[in-house]
Amino acid sequence: MRRYADLLDLLRTLEGRPYPAYKDLKGSWVGEGFVLRFVHVQGDPFATPSVLEVRYPKEALGPYRVYGNEAGRVAAEDFLLRSLKARLKALPHVGGSGASGRVSVAVESPKVLKRAGAHLGEGLSLRFRVGLPAAGRRILGREAERLFRALGEALRGFLAELDRKALLAHVHQAEDHRAIQEALRARGLVAFVGEGSVLPRESGVSQAPLKGAIPFESPPSLRVAFRTPHRGEVFGMGLPEGLTLITGGGFHGKTTLLEALVHGVFPHVPGDGREWVVTRRGAQRVQSEDGRSVVGVDLRPFVHDLPLGQDTRFFATEDASGSTSLAAGILEALEMGAEVLFLDEDTSATNLLVRDARMQALVRRETLTPLLDRVGDLKALGVSLVLVVGGVGDYLELADTVVLMEGYRPREATLEAREVARAHPTGRVFGEPRYPLRVVPRAPLPESFDPRRGRKERVKGRGLRELLFGEEVVDLSALDLFEEAQVRALGALFKRLQALSDGKTPLKALAERALSGVEDLFALEEAPELAEVRPLELAAAVNRLRSLEVRQVSGEGC
Repeated sequence: MRRYADLLDLLRTLEGRPYPAYKDLKGSWVGEGFVLRFVHVQGDPFATPSVLEVRYPKEALGPYRVYGNEAGRVAAEDFLLRSLKARLKALPHVGGSGASGRVSVAVESPKVLKRAGAHLGEGLSLRFRVGLPAAGRRILGREAERLFRALGEALRGFLAELDRKALLAHVHQAEDHRAIQEALRARGLVAFVGEGSVLPRESGVSQAPLKGAIPFESPPSLRVAFRTPHRGEVFGMGLPEGLTLITGGGFHGKTTLLEALVHGVFPHVPGDGREWVVTRRGAQRVQSEDGRSVVGVDLRPFVHDLPLGQDTRFFATEDASGSTSLAAGILEALEMGAEVLFLDEDTSATNLLVRDARMQALVRRETLTPLLDRVGDLKALGVSLVLVVGGVGDYLELADTVVLMEGYRPREATLEAREVARAHPTGRVFGEPRYPLRVVPRAPLPESFDPRRGRKERVKGRGLRELLFGEEVVDLSALDLFEEAQVRALGALFKRLQALSDGKTPLKALAERALSGVEDLFALEEAPELAEVRPLELAAAVNRLRSLEVRQVSGEGC
């Protein structure tokens, strides 16, 4: 292998040469205590920047192997990648055309996620991108030398100058989160919100905690404690299984609490404010999505007996209504084994949430069974509901737990809600649904995952909300994704699904199988910007493919 000093000499000699001469950099360069490898060298200054990998030997990692389980290892990798990103921000500015001088490390959120850009094994490898400098398509060799001289200094002192105390806090937080998450089911809880948590964010587009926000205080009646491996006993609010209503006046924190619970599926970095919000791994938010496609879902538990005799046992549309899309979303989540469903009245079609007494009296030939009439069925399946409501009081008499938000402070109002329900009867009749609540598994056909579909092959993430798949734009706006790297991971997993799908394997098993080999996927050298997703997110993305083709595996359902 060549010396790092030789790399600097080579860069200087490339001054003014055509851009393809950068290909001579391919391979490894040995620096002081590290090896830098050019994994992929861009062919054009306007192309996606080059992929570089820095490796550190196992002998240098002794002080940093502070984790005790897989959650801790992922957290250590996450911390090291974040630390590298912070360190490389100090590199000198380099001008030029296109992406010249741009240095990027794929960490975007306060979530602790498994990432393709970091791997702790025998040694440590971290991957990132660097735009190789050029003016037009002529190499700026002296600028490149200046950039890589500073990069070498940053990499040389990287491990020695790490904050080991901060690393320990990072790892311990993730391991404590995992301990609580694994204990929730045994305690009959769906989520936990620690005392003192800061739930509000700076804005709707920021994941930073709001300065001056009111710290979370648990209602005494819902206060629980968990014994954690590192922090010891942690106190906070435990949300029980069953139907939980989060209610209160406008702008009092209902949706803020729900958002925090949705985000609590993954660990957070220390200091985020939500690091002690822990939600079951199998929780998913569902909402109405006007205009989404639905393929092969047996909607009869919610949508049935349509005019003109249209059958809904294998329902398909490219333009679902709010109620139809919400029904499909619920059934798709159940198909994937979701154990907690989060809904917000503001983003849910009202006619699928409830039919009040007056509408029951007026409309006799109803084609929708509202969610209100399915609460008992969901409980029988072991599925809990957490629902934000501000105007639908019919749920009060069924609620197992009611959390009333007042000025961002929660209090339990379950007994009060039951008294209100008794004192103000709605007159609504709880009918016996015509069709049982069951989920029929579906098997995607292999051709669904062909990005060409007879045209140009293209798989590319576009922000947090869209995935370009061939000529199709997959709308991911209803999924809870936190980083563009997760969108890119979905695209990579779609390619894997094409190889795995046989038209017989149910979507749930297919998604789990695709993710079981995520270590191999993340090891692909030219894809450092991939981050962890769950089978729930992968299946939800698949269900939004307009080119999706499925067959029902069984008519019996579950």
